[in-house]
Amino acid sequence: MSGVRWPHTTGAATHGSKPGRRIDWPSTLTAKRREHLTPAHLRFVREASKGGVLHCFVLDCSGSMLSGQQLALAKGLLVAMLDQACTARAEAALVCFGGMRADVRFGPAVPRWWNERWLQPVGGGGGTPLGLGISRASHVLERAARSKPLQQRWLWLLSDGRSGDLPLRPALADQIVCVDFERGAVRLGRCEQLARAWDALCCTPEDLIAS
Repeated sequence: MSGVRWPHTTGAATHGSKPGRRIDWPSTLTAKRREHLTPAHLRFVREASKGGVLHCFVLDCSGSMLSGQQLALAKGLLVAMLDQACTARAEAALVCFGGMRADVRFGPAVPRWWNERWLQPVGGGGGTPLGLGISRASHVLERAARSKPLQQRWLWLLSDGRSGDLPLRPALADQIVCVDFERGAVRLGRCEQLARAWDALCCTPEDLIAS
């Protein structure tokens, strides 16, 4: 996997947008096309956070992610994203959930070159305790907010969404991206449902993989 594209921040994907943010008009007009301009069309210029950035990745390791090698794809995408975070000197954290567990596997810290090696032992199986995984990630974000209050905090959920849980939005996530790994003819669309409930961005792995 050659790399990833970080998604553009939109008005809908930005929690608690602050006054004075600059609108990216070319991207906004491209999104608007021939429709009447609405807040959903707005695209903003991404400005570097003075307190740095934390990317908290929440990886679904449940049995349903083993179908079609979706977990393998998620791990490959995750390696590329961790490499990009390292290049940008951003911090990262990794929470893995599956079966009856949710564990913090890494961070928060700046990831290093050994990302792929420590991801290889991460296996899959069992149910999808999404609520527990999000709870663990929320604790990571809470600790980060106490120690580095000016840090911009991203939460990335990599999942097929096949869970009955609908947890509350993590309050201390500034940006949330749901990466939808659901495949097959019969789609439940729960990642999209969760993204709407969280005012988050929903995309597919293919949206992030650079050509």
